[in-house]
Formats: sequence, structure tokens, C-alpha cells
Amino acid sequence: MNLRLEALQALTRRHFLQSASLGLGGLALAELGGTTRADAPTIPTDNPLASRKPHFKPTAKRVIYLHMSGAPPHLDLFDYKPELIKQDGKDCPDEFLKGKRFAFTSGVPKLLGTKQPFKQRGNAGVWMSDAIKPLHDVADEVTVIRSMKTDEFNHAPAELLLYTGFARQGRPSFGAWTTYGLGSESKNLPGFVVLISNGVQPSGGQGCWGSGFLPSVFQGVQCRSKGEPVLYLSDPPGIDRDTRRLGLDAMKDLNELQEKELGHPETRTRIAQYELAYRMQMSATEVMDISKESPKLLDAYGAKPGAASFANNCLLARRLIEQGVRYVQLFDWGWDFHGTNPGEDIRDGLTKKGTVTTQAVAALIKDLKNRGLLDDTLVIWGGEFGRTPFREGRTAGSSVLGRDHFPDCFSLMLCGGGIKAGYTHGESDDLGFKVGSDLVHVHDLQATLLHCLGFDHTKLTFRFQGRDYRLTDVHGKVVKEILA
Repeated sequence: MNLRLEALQALTRRHFLQSASLGLGGLALAELGGTTRADAPTIPTDNPLASRKPHFKPTAKRVIYLHMSGAPPHLDLFDYKPELIKQDGKDCPDEFLKGKRFAFTSGVPKLLGTKQPFKQRGNAGVWMSDAIKPLHDVADEVTVIRSMKTDEFNHAPAELLLYTGFARQGRPSFGAWTTYGLGSESKNLPGFVVLISNGVQPSGGQGCWGSGFLPSVFQGVQCRSKGEPVLYLSDPPGIDRDTRRLGLDAMKDLNELQEKELGHPETRTRIAQYELAYRMQMSATEVMDISKESPKLLDAYGAKPGAASFANNCLLARRLIEQGVRYVQLFDWGWDFHGTNPGEDIRDGLTKKGTVTTQAVAALIKDLKNRGLLDDTLVIWGGEFGRTPFREGRTAGSSVLGRDHFPDCFSLMLCGGGIKAGYTHGESDDLGFKVGSDLVHVHDLQATLLHCLGFDHTKLTFRFQGRDYRLTDVHGKVVKEILA
């Protein structure tokens, strides 16, 4: 009998890692410790969301990102193409199809010029269609990038690339990177709040606001504009606030014992989140109550207290940042204009959708400006990619007009927070198939937004599995032309 061999065979992985404190166990603990770069944020253990300073003086202190899930048809909103209108109904030139893949189109599709009236708006002459009439009034406040490009042509990977810098699940989102770098200015609300209208989550799922390998305290907290702001936040029947406090204190003691024993950073995160949830019981309900706003302002947004809508969420976004929330993410489904039904028609369907939603967007921009918040609040409006300059293949014979997914060129709108006002950046070619000048890749957009928040995107990193990761992966450059 070999006692030594039998003893070794009885060892589990847990025993091995526990005894190897100077070997693999030590390496694992060091890895859990997170960042190693001198210029990476230092996360306070007692309050991970404590406000922190960026690398340099920022032009934006907070972010409101308005995502139009499904990808708006930019050629019918911001990118006016007279030549495409002239070529309407003709076969798409082979040079634009060769070697390309499209989500739902094959063969030779027909070119599709916009049916929307276009005109240059504001003193700056920003091209906008009548499908987004409410935005005409704020044309001099915004920058429109008409030369955006992404690498993905399906919704989920495109949304993940836009928000996490990677087309698959597992990386931290832009909002998580923001709260990791800056913390929050609110003591009673999450640093990162997510609001979803129409009851439909984005195709990229919760990865669009997840924390990935960052501590989970930095992930987005989904709130509701109708009913309880956060599910299960309220005390259950028979439990009053004092009893809840006693329970939390006992749980905190147990978690602190575990944290001392194992040193796992997520334990400290758990303690912070329980305490935040306790404080949110009072503050979240108050901030989510838009009935306190004036009837005139509610009408300007198109918001209705007690309802669940994009308009309500835009108004909530303003209320949340006023209370110190660092990053508010809005998702609005219904922009996938393939033309498979009348609601997806780029004529009446787009006008109806565009008018209702941009009324709230325009009201938000005006509201922020009137309150002195627009100058240091970064507002972004757009989708995950664009739409084709030709008819969608499945609906080519239909009376309903729609467009397919298109990653090679699309438009995005930004304002506030250090972004130029009344400016158009870049352009597509005459038919809208590719970027004609001043290409802005998704990674360039991410680098620019982080720059507005005061970060060198190459230095906002987190060490994971032996590598320093960042939002922009190994790409990205700041688009200085759009900065004020």
C-alpha cells in the first residue's frame, strides 16, 4: 500500500488550490485583485461606486444613450442621396454586391431612393427628413455622423460590438466601463440605469449593459417606468423597514466574515449592493414618479404618468441624471424596417415611429439645455448599423417598402458634453453604399465618447486572465473633428 499515493488521490481541486497559496492559489488571488496598471482606476473597497477622477478634465460628466433597436433607416432620416433617388427601381450595380453578404437579400435587388421629403435644417444646414420633424428644432444643437461603420450585419453581434467592443457575450459594456472609471455621484441610486420601452429587450440581451469580467457592481440596473421601479425591491408582507435593517446587518456581518476568509472582491460588491438596494427603497420610487412634473413639460415629451413608454423613459433619464446617476441607457424596439408589414414601411410607418420618438428626444435635449445640464451631459441617438440603399429581398414584390441590414455605412446623432453643435461629419458615396470620407468605426466612436468623459481609451483598462482589456479592444482613435 502506497499511503502517499492514496493521500494524493484523495485530494480535491479545492484542497490543492487552498494549499498552493504561493502557487496557483496566489496567482488566482492576484488575478481577482483586478487592475495592475498605474493609470487604471482604484476601486475603494468600502464603496465601489464612489466618485472618481478621470485621466484628464472631461467635457461630459454623465451619459444618456438612446438606442433605437433594430437600426433606423439612415437614408430616410439623415443621409440625403439625390442620385439614389434618380436611380430608384434600377438593378443594384454588381460592384456593390460582389463578395457581400446580406441578412435577407440575395440575387440582384432594386435600388431604393427615399420617399421622405428632405431639407437642410437650422442655421448649420443639417440634412433631416420629415420623418423626424421634432428634431428640426434642435438641429443647431447636434452633430450628425454620416460615415459610421461596423463589422457586423446581424442585430445581436452588432449591438454587442457597439456596447462592449466585441461581437460576442462576456465583455463589459460601455456603461459598465463608465461607472468603473468614474463611479457615481448618487448615493441612493445605481450608477448605471437601464430603461426599456415596448417591453422588448435588445437582441444583444443583457450583455448590452452587463459588467463582463468587471466587478458586478458596475453592471446596469434595469428599472421600470410602470409599477415597482425594480422588481423585489420593496419589503415583503410582514416585514417593516426596521426588520429589514436587522436582516441586512446580519447578512453584512456574514459577508464580511467570508470576505476576510476568501478575499473575493465580489463579496465586497455584494455588501455594497445590498446597502444600495436598502437606500433605493425610498429614493427609486420618488425619482421614478414623473407625475410631479408640470403638465406643460409632460406634454412636450409626450409622457403620461403611470404608462410605460419611450417618452416616459426620456423624461426619467433627465430625472435620474439630476440625482447623480452616471449613465442612463434607453432601448426602444421597433426600428427594424424590413417592410414585412405596414408598420415597417419607410414611408408612413417610419413617419409615425419617427415623429413619436423624436418628440421625446427633442424635448429631452431642450429640457437639458434649459436646466443647464446639456453642456456636460453626453447624449447619443442611433442604432447598431444602417439599412441598405436597395429593397429588402423578401419584400421586393410587396407594396410595402423596406430595407435590409447594412453595416458599411450609417448615421448617428450626438449632442452636448463637448460635442460640436450644428455640425455634420463625414459622408457616404453618391448611392450610400460605402463611406466616402471621414470614416468613423464603432471603435472610434467608443474612443471619442470615453475622451469626452476624460479618459484615454488605451489606458482605461482592467486586468483579466493575464491581459489588460479595454472597451476599444486594440483599436480606435478619437474623432477630434466632432469635438467642440
